[in-house]
Amino acid sequence: MLKMLKNPDMGVGVYLLAAILFFIIPIPSILLDVMLAVNIGLALVILFNVLYVKEVLDMSYFPTLLLFTTIFRISLNVSSTRLILQTGNPGNVVVTFGEFVGGNDMVIGAIVFIVLVLIQFMVINKGTERIAEVTARFTLDAMPGKQMAIDADLNTGTITEKEARERRNKIQEESSFFGAMDGATKYVKGDATAGLIITFINLVGGTVMGVMDGMEIMEAIQKFVILTIGDGLVSQIPSMLISLSTGILVTKGSKDTDFSESVIKQLFGMPRVLYVVGVVMIVLGICTPLDWWLFVGFGVLLIVAARKLEQNIGEQAIESEVATPETEAEEIRRPENVVSLLQVDPIELEFGYGIIPLADVNQGGDLLDRVVMIRRQIALELGTVVPIIRLRDNIQLNPNQYIIKIKGIQVTEGEILFDHYMAMNPGYVEEEITGIPTFEPSFHLPAIWITESQRERAESLGYTVVDAPSIIATHLTEIIRTHIAELLTRQDTQNLVNNLKESNPVLVDELVPKMLGLGDVQKVLQNLLSEGISIRDLLTIFETLADHANGTRDTDVLTEYVRQALKRAISNKYFPANEVTSVVTLDPKIEQEIMSSVKQTEQGAYLTLDPEKTRAIMNSVETEINKLESLGKSPIIITSPIVRMYFKKLTEDYFKDLIVISYNEVENSVELQSVGMVTV
Repeated sequence: MLKMLKNPDMGVGVYLLAAILFFIIPIPSILLDVMLAVNIGLALVILFNVLYVKEVLDMSYFPTLLLFTTIFRISLNVSSTRLILQTGNPGNVVVTFGEFVGGNDMVIGAIVFIVLVLIQFMVINKGTERIAEVTARFTLDAMPGKQMAIDADLNTGTITEKEARERRNKIQEESSFFGAMDGATKYVKGDATAGLIITFINLVGGTVMGVMDGMEIMEAIQKFVILTIGDGLVSQIPSMLISLSTGILVTKGSKDTDFSESVIKQLFGMPRVLYVVGVVMIVLGICTPLDWWLFVGFGVLLIVAARKLEQNIGEQAIESEVATPETEAEEIRRPENVVSLLQVDPIELEFGYGIIPLADVNQGGDLLDRVVMIRRQIALELGTVVPIIRLRDNIQLNPNQYIIKIKGIQVTEGEILFDHYMAMNPGYVEEEITGIPTFEPSFHLPAIWITESQRERAESLGYTVVDAPSIIATHLTEIIRTHIAELLTRQDTQNLVNNLKESNPVLVDELVPKMLGLGDVQKVLQNLLSEGISIRDLLTIFETLADHANGTRDTDVLTEYVRQALKRAISNKYFPANEVTSVVTLDPKIEQEIMSSVKQTEQGAYLTLDPEKTRAIMNSVETEINKLESLGKSPIIITSPIVRMYFKKLTEDYFKDLIVISYNEVENSVELQSVGMVTV
């Protein structure tokens, strides 16, 4: 036995081989007794394993186990049948079950046997089969939704790629398990049917064999009915245990809690229920002819238990309240926990106590849901995962004030009126409405605060009306877009690389780290994000880097190559289809001056342009931008490919929202109209 435990493959092989041999080779009654005891013990082991297992996948091989135990049990049935018909002595176990369990009476034994069969067929097997079938169908139907939920959590950054892979594998294993269980229940049903047929054969065949051996017909019936009933019971009881185990396993589902504890807690966890049942039992004992001492005693016991349970719940609540501050204080006192204070959250949204209802789900606030949607929106728009956004209240702020921090440093602030709406004039509304003047925090546009009663009228006049949570969410979104480049860490870059490697391992292995380091890839992605270019098309980006990395390792130059490869996305972002877009061009003389002032160093290229010349260029740029904005157009300047990068660096400190695009980044189908030229 110990050798088999050390070598499981050998043990399973011997088990199956014995089952097959028992079909063919007659075995002595003593060996049959041993095997029947093993069968009963194995059924009990399976039952208690199923009872105490926390998750169904912990017994993922249960369908296979059902097949093994069924074959073994049927082989023992065949062996016992052979002994009953040949010798009339199937062993002590069968005889004991027939005489003791069956009451040594063929009528009582037959009734007990029939009751067991009916219980197994009509109650356990039928219910188990239906539950397994429905569970399998529902599990398979729910797979697409679960997969989408995993993808959503992965996109929002809630889980890592490893966790997503583990959850996907678990879903697949659950679907395979419940699908197999749907079929495996047929083993149990078939086993019970086969046992019933074998029992009938034993009865008829044994009676015939007894009469042929010279026994009286009633004597033969009496003897062989007892033996047959014993054989039926000794096979049906383990079968019923296995069937019960199957029913427990499929009804537990995929819950990972302790089964016994949960059942007891759910059944006897409400004092009110125990009080009611206790009173009912006492009334039944007093007002009916039933044994009063039994029902009254049972009712009193339930009431006492309910009272004790109520006290325990109250004590646990008090202990929990007391323990929480103590635990927090203890955590603070621990010297090692000072390290946690050194961590800086990438993004923080702090707000005064007047804004708390917007973030409190219990008060109907949906700010948390909006934050999740922001992370999803940025992921779809720019192709990168936004770090976890920390929301916390700050009593030092004004009640209606909020601030946004990036890496622990405040970058902006805003103020809202909780019960008001912000109304903004799109530019064509002439009629004014009364309200509190203010500025929209994201784009600093003039606006007014209005009440709920004014909302409908403002919307009818053409005002853009926004509620307070939307104002905060929009402001937060714009701040994230502005700082998304610096929020992209090396770890984030590695996660993107790993994700691409799953579908394009050859490309990734060629580029990283052979041609470019992870830091170089990060700088290229940051350069793209800093100008609002999406990095979702990571395949094109990596293909372009692999094509040009042998020629240069300058990340700025590589960024320009990538931008040209992404010209379809850039054109789609800035140039509407079937429209003529107004732009400003750059004087070739200025382009030549910029290129002649470029100095290359080991740290990269920089401009040595004369300050007076720079001031003149900036003045011209400002004039042309104002011209575009007066026409209601976005400020876009078109340059030659070789100059774009340097001109963008020259202007980015002066004009944050200026869009600089090279001719190579524009699709051939785009129609442009020059409305001015930057010149000096």
